[in-house]
Amino acid sequence: MSTGKNKNVIITKKSRQKLVKARAGAITLPKVVGMAFGNGGVDGDGNIIPPAETQEGLTNELYRKEIDKYEFPEGTDTTCRYECTLTESELAGEEISEIGLYDEEGDIICIKTFTRKGKDDDVEQTYVLDDIF
Repeated sequence: MSTGKNKNVIITKKSRQKLVKARAGAITLPKVVGMAFGNGGVDGDGNIIPPAETQEGLTNELYRKEIDKYEFPEGTDTTCRYECTLTESELAGEEISEIGLYDEEGDIICIKTFTRKGKDDDVEQTYVLDDIF
């Protein structure tokens, strides 16, 4: 999960600890199973708050849901794209401003913050997050 030029995406310290232990063979890396949604990615004025790598969760997590699918985009051999869709009734009336990927142990491994996205009760919203190495 590369931050690249985007300062609003981080790989958590917990994720990096798991990666280094898995590379050494000390543990088996738990797979990514879901996406967490929250409304704590902006301040009171609507300015995006960059996440900190030491965060162990979203600032204000509202909901977790299993990912719908993942894919390896053509031409990008070090990227996995995760997708998760909120149905009409899920988080209706909320303003989502942060998402995170979580693994099968429940740990948040990546966090992205962004401007508020209002969620109406008659609209599905799909969120996509790229895991880039």
